[in-house]
Amino acid sequence: APGSASVLITGESGTGKEVVARLLHDTTQRSGPFVAINCAALPEALLESELFGHVRGAFTDAKSDKPGLLVEANGGTLFLDEIGDMPLALQPKLLRALEQRTVRAIGSSHETPFDARIVAATHRDLESAVSKGTFRGDLFFRLNVIQIEVPPLRARGNDVLVLAQRFVRQLAEQSHKDVRGISSRAAEKLVAYTWPGNVRELRNCIERAVTMTEHDDLMVGDLPERVRNSNPTTFTVTDNDATELLSMAEVEKRYIQRVLQLVGGNKTLAARTLGFDRTTLYRKLQQYGLGGADE
Repeated sequence: APGSASVLITGESGTGKEVVARLLHDTTQRSGPFVAINCAALPEALLESELFGHVRGAFTDAKSDKPGLLVEANGGTLFLDEIGDMPLALQPKLLRALEQRTVRAIGSSHETPFDARIVAATHRDLESAVSKGTFRGDLFFRLNVIQIEVPPLRARGNDVLVLAQRFVRQLAEQSHKDVRGISSRAAEKLVAYTWPGNVRELRNCIERAVTMTEHDDLMVGDLPERVRNSNPTTFTVTDNDATELLSMAEVEKRYIQRVLQLVGGNKTLAARTLGFDRTTLYRKLQQYGLGGADE
């Protein structure tokens, strides 16, 4: 956080990448503002104007000079969310600005210096995008000085309950309800669910539950149906119930399922975690009917 190097935050949608970006900014000693823009939310022409600014008369609706966000973030942090969706035509201009630390507004012949730390985020695999030619390699290396990977919620174990309890407190206070916690059975359902929408989906779930509940603690019935009816791949073996005992093949199958789930289906990472080579993993996937050898 105290440094000035560019940071690239990666992770699935809803994992909290902007929260990480704001934490980096809040922890730094830079006195300027935190300025954010979503590169996927604006058409190319408007995104260019927002980032680099324009002078009066540069185009039809340019009725006055407008500094770009690179300049507005001077002394602070510019957060480029969903950088992987930036139009290819704008990428060279952004690269030049980052390398020269100056920006030329649309319609201007003058360069304006800026001093903003660049933090970018994406849910896309930018290395693959570079190899496919949909993202510039030189811009990728300029942004990817320090990389922070935010793991999906399904890979964070009991963090689900830590976050859920925090949301319960926040949302109960906002809605003026006396909801204090989460019942043990509801907690089991929260941990068992895979959370494809990550932290954003968890907050939505807790908001619904707090709104609907008539109890001091959230109950299973307060949770959305998809969470109530989730079928976990985890399992418990007790020492006093023979019906819970499983064959080694079934234990291995379920564990492979769980590892694949936690790594988001990445077979290379799953094989490394399991201590297999890729050939062995593919053979076991076919053996247990968990999918073929195709990536």
